[in-house]
Amino acid sequence: MGSIQVIQLGKAYKQYPTRWSRLAEWMIPFTKPRHQLKWVLQDVSFTVNPGEALGIIGINGAGKSTLLKMITGTTQPSAGQIHIQGRVAALLELGMGFHPDFSGRQNVFMAGQLLGLDMEELHALMPEIEAFAEIGPYMDHPVRTYSSGMQMRLAFSVATARRPDVLIVDEALSVGDAYFQHKSFNRIREFRKAGTTLLIVSHDRQAIQNLCDRAILLANGKLALEGAPEEVMDFYSAMIAEKEQHTVRQERLDNGKVRTISGTGEAGFADIALLNAQGQRVEVLEVGSRATLEITVEVRAPISRLVLGFMIKDRMGQSIYGINTHRLHRELENLCAGERIVYRFAFPANLGKGNYSIALSLSRFDSHLDTNYEWRDFALVFHMININKPDFVGCASLDAEISIQRETQPA
Repeated sequence: MGSIQVIQLGKAYKQYPTRWSRLAEWMIPFTKPRHQLKWVLQDVSFTVNPGEALGIIGINGAGKSTLLKMITGTTQPSAGQIHIQGRVAALLELGMGFHPDFSGRQNVFMAGQLLGLDMEELHALMPEIEAFAEIGPYMDHPVRTYSSGMQMRLAFSVATARRPDVLIVDEALSVGDAYFQHKSFNRIREFRKAGTTLLIVSHDRQAIQNLCDRAILLANGKLALEGAPEEVMDFYSAMIAEKEQHTVRQERLDNGKVRTISGTGEAGFADIALLNAQGQRVEVLEVGSRATLEITVEVRAPISRLVLGFMIKDRMGQSIYGINTHRLHRELENLCAGERIVYRFAFPANLGKGNYSIALSLSRFDSHLDTNYEWRDFALVFHMININKPDFVGCASLDAEISIQRETQPA
């Protein structure tokens, strides 16, 4: 089984004021430096234990790809140490190492040897690599004729032809079609069950929360946050909106979950309640019963347009259902400071048994990334129980009706 240990890792590049400064530094080596160091990554430390999956997130330019390149050895660090145990397979830049003039089959042999496989193994694995990549006759065409999706298919098939001890995946999978993404993530899940250590960079919330045990957030080249995937993704969403000078804070709830709250504060939530069919505040609902989400909003400054949205998430943080007043064509306009608005969303609670949470958003348009007044994760937590319906599996009660017809075959 593989493991990764990163200790106070840093990467800096030299910046010269002019091209002549670079030349002068080369020609006159014993004078004072004529460059400044630009640190793209600094003082980053974390450990990925054997069999664990770690997600890395951050905005473009945060240092994610640089970090992976240092871990895989394609870029040398300026400071710190990296310790890796086990055989590593990496999917970084799409088709990295492929020669455009060689065929896919020839590139399989070259890339496979770089991964530590010998020719005998590659010949034995070739039918499986071809079958998984599903690029048909293009296997014997030059790689320069491939689309980006075909390159990704072949690169992933080669990198995962043998289960590695450590699998490192950058955003390469994002270019594939939905079918191959599903197929690839299934293979990654199988590797995880078999003990492969996973390091994955992705902006896909579902992928991070489904695959990872922990996540880290990189911001401005430094490790900004480390924790459960849902907590880190919530903070990341809030951080993106912070470009409009929103406040971002996190609170730990009594159940151990971390609530993230962000926004400009021009409007906010005064009260949040889940009501049963009798109008009583509850924390437990029966499957199939009528429920009402009642939200009181207070306006603290003049607002030209206000949209309220809510999202129901399961205990793993996966989105179950979400809607907002923009999509319902019920947005409000020209609100004044001091106004209070009470929203009531009535719905049948056709959810499966278990714990759920509700996230709330107040914004100007459809997304909280455009003028976020307040975003609140874990605004409310509730539990679903099943008393009167047949026991079923899953997150939704569809009330399937059954019809059975038996026919007697003639003797």
